[in-house]
Amino acid sequence: MKYSGARILIEALAEQGVDTVFGYPGGAVLNIYDELYRARDRIRHILVSHEQHAAHAADGYARSTGKAGVCIATSGPGATNLVTGIATAAMDSVPLVAITGNVPTGLLGKDSFQEVDIAGISMPIVKHNWIVKRVDELAEVIREAFAVASSGRPGPVLIDIPKDITALSAEWIPRRLPGDDKQADAAGDAVMAARSRRLEERNSRATFTAEDIDRAASLLMEAKRPVLYAGGGVIISGASQELTILAERLNAPVALSLMGIGGFPQDHRLCTGLIGMHGTVASNKAAQKADLLVAIGARFSDRVTSRTDMFAKTAQVLHFDIDPAEVNKNVSARAWVIGDLKDTLGRLLKRLPPKVPTEWNGEIEKWKTHIPQTHSREAAGKQAALHPRFIIEETAGALGYDAIAVTDVGQHQIWTAQFYPAHRPRSFLTSGGLGTMGYGLGAALGAKTGNPRRPVVLFTGDGCFRMNCAEMGTLSNHRLPVLIIVFNNSTLGMVRQWQSFFYEGRYSESDLSGFPDFVKLAEAYGIPGYRAEDRKGFTAALGSAAGDLAAGRAALINAVIGKDEKVLPMVPSGKPIDEQIM
Repeated sequence: MKYSGARILIEALAEQGVDTVFGYPGGAVLNIYDELYRARDRIRHILVSHEQHAAHAADGYARSTGKAGVCIATSGPGATNLVTGIATAAMDSVPLVAITGNVPTGLLGKDSFQEVDIAGISMPIVKHNWIVKRVDELAEVIREAFAVASSGRPGPVLIDIPKDITALSAEWIPRRLPGDDKQADAAGDAVMAARSRRLEERNSRATFTAEDIDRAASLLMEAKRPVLYAGGGVIISGASQELTILAERLNAPVALSLMGIGGFPQDHRLCTGLIGMHGTVASNKAAQKADLLVAIGARFSDRVTSRTDMFAKTAQVLHFDIDPAEVNKNVSARAWVIGDLKDTLGRLLKRLPPKVPTEWNGEIEKWKTHIPQTHSREAAGKQAALHPRFIIEETAGALGYDAIAVTDVGQHQIWTAQFYPAHRPRSFLTSGGLGTMGYGLGAALGAKTGNPRRPVVLFTGDGCFRMNCAEMGTLSNHRLPVLIIVFNNSTLGMVRQWQSFFYEGRYSESDLSGFPDFVKLAEAYGIPGYRAEDRKGFTAALGSAAGDLAAGRAALINAVIGKDEKVLPMVPSGKPIDEQIM
């Protein structure tokens, strides 16, 4: 049956199991939007207020569900507005399919109205991109795009579709399923075979041998003070259970990168929390005292290692990852295993005895007691003024075990990483690698769309929220009951903290005193807003907001905190990670 390119796109998306897309229409994608209207009973479209947040919403949908997220934008500025969201997904290995319109093929490269070379612009931040110049290739490009985005180390891809391609017609041939007895033509077989070869070549580097597993097992059985350093790859691969079993067999501490939060239960006795610049004393000291550091789905970011020449200096490094490019990139490894973590860790466990003796001798438990005084439960609970720990733990208690916490970037992000009880994968979403201010509200609405039965809370700062607050209109228009908590200290908090520590208190352009009034702004978007200045006020606001969520409405709490509240511990730039400001 012959369909237009726009119809083929919609059919191909439905074939991939897509139930939601996030986007913003424009001239180059009007044919696509006309077909989306016809298919609105099959694919839900969420109209955002800005294309950047369409990408962030698709990202939040993907991180929270494990499925590829999809966003759509028109040509020119619509396409370029996606770039920050695509880069955010690329840095954190998030499967995302970005679809852009472009001018008709005959006008490409002629500086036509609203034309940019989005394929060239996006090339460094995608796994692959395509410019579709033949309508009969569109369906197969869509199929390959989803396979590339989700296979191996996941990441974003981009499909650029000129407007005339969406209007031209071609034969629509649905994907053949295993056991399908319909006769397929030879051309279709050739296309499928070529696609299989391309995907096999793309993922062929992700291999390991039995000798690699044996070497890893030997290093672990020889180690006296092993530390497991777990990153986002644990969550992506679904290897949390294998990580937990490995930790318990070794009786080894588990330190988490920012992206690894949720990959190992934070209330587990072996969890030492964050490692690195704002890491716990336990995680940082354990890494510096280890004789074997086992990196699992982690990339040794500079925020983790600080000075690489002083990082884990007494330890050999054993690296498990799906991407061989990460091995020896930042820190030299003694041995490595390249492959899917669930598979490689599962094979490793078969080579290890039920218990492997180690020699930590209570040191980890002792280090766990060293926390900044202002971060203790007692201090947070006794203060009349609001403390970030009180806000986060009270909110987590009110929303329950099943909640998803989303953050923007800054002080509130690290406080949430420190204090939010993320006990399961995909329950903590944040921009880790790119550190994108403005990420949070788009990601939160994407997470809520993909998980309608789970509570979703956004912890944001007043600086970040000014960048994305227009998406409150999206929450109201689509009846997405997300709880927004603004840590309002009237400043760019992390910038001010650095200016305080390292710039002699010269607070250059970091003051945000004054407008807007976030409560009134929320009400302008039809969202109930509450102001809280102390513990009693926050508890009352949280109770009222819970009622709003139960009624299917979003809610906002403007939580006023101290301007000079600090994120601690902190490792000064250029210092080893066990030299912390407490």
